[in-house]
Amino acid sequence: MADAMSVTSRWWILAAMGLILGVILLDETVLGVALPTIQTDLATSELMSHWVVNIYLLVLAGVAAAAGKFGDIVGHKILMVVGLAIFGLASLASGFAESGAWLVVTRGIQGLGAAIIFPSSLAMVTLAFPPSQHGMALGIYGAVGTTFLALGPFVGGLLTEVASWRWIFWINPPIVVIIAAIVLVRWRDPAGAVSGGRVDGVGAGLLVGGLSAIVFSIMQAPEWGWTNPAILALLIAGIVIMVVFTVFELRKRAPLIDVELFANPTFTGCNLAIFAAQYSKMAVFIFTAMYFQDVLGMDPIHAGLALLPAVAPQVITAPLAGMAADRFGARWPTLLALAGTVLGFVIFSLGVDAGSSYIWLFPGVLLWGLTTAFLFVPPQRAVMGAVPPAKQGQAGGIVMSAQLLGGTLGMAVCSTLFATTGGFDAVFWSTAGLNLIILIVGWLTIERSAPRAPVPA
Repeated sequence: MADAMSVTSRWWILAAMGLILGVILLDETVLGVALPTIQTDLATSELMSHWVVNIYLLVLAGVAAAAGKFGDIVGHKILMVVGLAIFGLASLASGFAESGAWLVVTRGIQGLGAAIIFPSSLAMVTLAFPPSQHGMALGIYGAVGTTFLALGPFVGGLLTEVASWRWIFWINPPIVVIIAAIVLVRWRDPAGAVSGGRVDGVGAGLLVGGLSAIVFSIMQAPEWGWTNPAILALLIAGIVIMVVFTVFELRKRAPLIDVELFANPTFTGCNLAIFAAQYSKMAVFIFTAMYFQDVLGMDPIHAGLALLPAVAPQVITAPLAGMAADRFGARWPTLLALAGTVLGFVIFSLGVDAGSSYIWLFPGVLLWGLTTAFLFVPPQRAVMGAVPPAKQGQAGGIVMSAQLLGGTLGMAVCSTLFATTGGFDAVFWSTAGLNLIILIVGWLTIERSAPRAPVPA
């Protein structure tokens, strides 16, 4: 597959896919500091402002898995260009928003573009490089994305303060045009990477509807209450729809999503590790930041600096995680990272109990920052390596869905625990417990039935 592409083209594609991943992740975090200004300028309610952020994540989570399969059917080049066009035009329209409703609608369309782009970007990076270099490529891809994610609050604050919050959206279209040009010139779908066939419309509707109902109910549960009839109805409906989807797909010769992929223990275990990583990220970036401000009395700038040890190491550790995955496979890097995450959150919990001092939490912050890249890159490599070229898109979509569900559930559960107990220790102990459970599951599943790619001598 990758042999048909020149070395130069591979690196151009890796740079382009890392850049668009960074833009997508940037748009997850860039709005936070600008929301108060947007709310004032557009005279929006707090609820409307809330949905300016959440609609992007809701559409992204609901559509990514289905979009990945479409890339396998029609080719990743076509789908990538379509996704880039949707994302770029929606970003442009968001910058011209004159009301909260306008911004929510365009942000939803922006999320649709991101949902189309993400799984194809992951598939294209995997298809562009030989198996022995997948970890390296995915590590660089992840490092670029992590850098943009970390810069989100700073970029959002800078643009809002110096120019206008509208430039948060207007910086996207020029980048999108550059990436589209690289894809059009440099990418050729490798032989065997396009499966062809018809789109499973019924399956797509069930998948998007089920995931959207589940994600929406989880997002709104902390605000409306887990026992709210609407929340329970949506959650139950989403679960039922996903069960129907699974049964429906198992009976089809050409399913939208090959649910039998989850019969592969490594595929399932690695997606759970990615889920746990994103869940943990919410606990760190939201609730540790809250603890620094609410308990330790830091201002937002110093709280951000205090979290720097959780972010800065990932620029270096992501490529290292990729090289470790190429050499050792996914099992040990992932399991050791899960153990490090458990220990990190135990340190958070003990630090909260010990007293109000940053010195007690710093080791946990640093440990989490050093290990978290190993919960993304080696599992991603294993998931993508567990499927043939014609299923790379749907594998990438499943990875994205696992990641977004982890973040959504992490935010909802941690918010509920904090509201119920009034303490941060419950948030940190529960996150440690979840990672411990997934560590045990990973020990039983990851790479016990899937060979790793050969490493050249």
